Amino acid sequence: MKDKLLEVYERLVDFFGHQHWWPAESEFEVCVGAILTQNTNWKNVEKAIESLKKSNLMDPKLIASMDTERIAELIKPSGFYRQKAKRLKNFCEWLVDIGGLDRLRELPLEIARSELLKLKGIGLETADSILLYALGKPIFVVDAYTYRVLTRHSLIDEDADYHSIQELFMSNLPNDVELFKDYHALLVVLGKRFCKKKPLCENCPLKGV
Repeated sequence: MKDKLLEVYERLVDFFGHQHWWPAESEFEVCVGAILTQNTNWKNVEKAIESLKKSNLMDPKLIASMDTERIAELIKPSGFYRQKAKRLKNFCEWLVDIGGLDRLRELPLEIARSELLKLKGIGLETADSILLYALGKPIFVVDAYTYRVLTRHSLIDEDADYHSIQELFMSNLPNDVELFKDYHALLVVLGKRFCKKKPLCENCPLKGV
């Protein structure tokens, strides 16, 4: 399996190039994006983030002190904005309370992950995105594209869950943050360009895998 996963990665890099993810100007912006991207596309998230930036509110202390309705108004392009406003404010209040991202980074991976998952609205994918892309901790992010690509190439069973898919990568690949970032980003690009709900298999870089 190790050789197969590395072959997939090499093919994706050859075709798409390295992705240099996450698209953000700060670690905190990564966290905001990870929360807002739930159940929407990235273009909508970018609009919401830009709205926060124009109001000079890309700061956890400022968001933590804001009225939830005001946050909702600013992040409206992201969809489910009232729900996400509560989640974002809750996250910021918690982050400020523990001492910020630097303090979170100091915690061992499993403890930091456990604390994030205690927060309402922070699921596995969101927590792991924050850990990997904002904090630089070695954990593989699994999303719908990951599942779709791997099942279609018979690398996992259809009943595989988040934990088993994550373990597949983490037990077969070097424990390398940059590799995990790039691999996940490449699977997302593949999912958007070729491995769509209605797949475009003829020119897919993984054809034959």
